[in-house]
Amino acid sequence: STVVQTPVVERLLPVEPAALTATERVGYLYEPDTLGVLETLLPRFVEMEVYHTLLESIASEQSARMVAMRNATDNVNELVGDLTVVMNKLRQESITNELLDLIGGQIALEG
Repeated sequence: STVVQTPVVERLLPVEPAALTATERVGYLYEPDTLGVLETLLPRFVEMEVYHTLLESIASEQSARMVAMRNATDNVNELVGDLTVVMNKLRQESITNELLDLIGGQIALEG
């Protein structure tokens, strides 16, 4: 979720084999041998898991920044709206005062 981010602890090693069904338990031949394949894949697995975690961390940070900027934008828009209302009231008050001065001057000239 963009708003709620919860840290998670994941264990990388030792690797637990996934639960295999009976049909998946086929004896495969590995070349050069099972240990050689494991020695090649295990460092890559750890590297990719760390990289995946780093990417998730960066995405989480960007998400938090996006939420903060959205909140800041909403607050500024609200403030602009409030200031626009104040400015309009002051402008209307100024116009009303000018009209009252003109009317008062006209009455003084006629009187």
